[in-house]
Amino acid sequence: MIRLAKDGDIESMVTIERAADAIFHDIGMSAVADGDHMPADDLRNYQRAGRAWVDTDDLGHVLAYLLLDVFDGVPHIEQVSVHPSCAGQGKGRMLIEAAANWAKQEGFSSLTLTTFTEVPWNAPYYARFGFEVIPVSQLSSGLKQIREHEAAMGLDAWPRSAMRRTLIG
Repeated sequence: MIRLAKDGDIESMVTIERAADAIFHDIGMSAVADGDHMPADDLRNYQRAGRAWVDTDDLGHVLAYLLLDVFDGVPHIEQVSVHPSCAGQGKGRMLIEAAANWAKQEGFSSLTLTTFTEVPWNAPYYARFGFEVIPVSQLSSGLKQIREHEAAMGLDAWPRSAMRRTLIG
């Protein structure tokens, strides 16, 4: 079940991020797998702002989550993390659709994100849900800042891009 995150979900979200990042070891991206994880206080800030969604099982255990920012007047998916034991079950897609529905209800016309272009569960995955690569020359100032921050963190050791999904209706 998709719902807004609660304060009691934060610990599970931390665990999910670590488990989801660990699979980057399998494709030679150990620096990503072993890199810094989002602090619980940052997760709590998203939760308190009403921009953190979780997917839970029937017992209420968190299995996946999505965090949303707004940059330059456009909702931006900061993170989607799915516990590897639940991969391939559509949880990420459902969370993306929840964020898209929220964005439409709030009057926004698109969603953005940044991602690795050659990781199967990143850019190719998002492309299946209508996200398209934004040419570097068309990046907003907020997306440029995000990309500069990612580069400073060393994430540009692998190809990355910003993507946009136009929201219809």
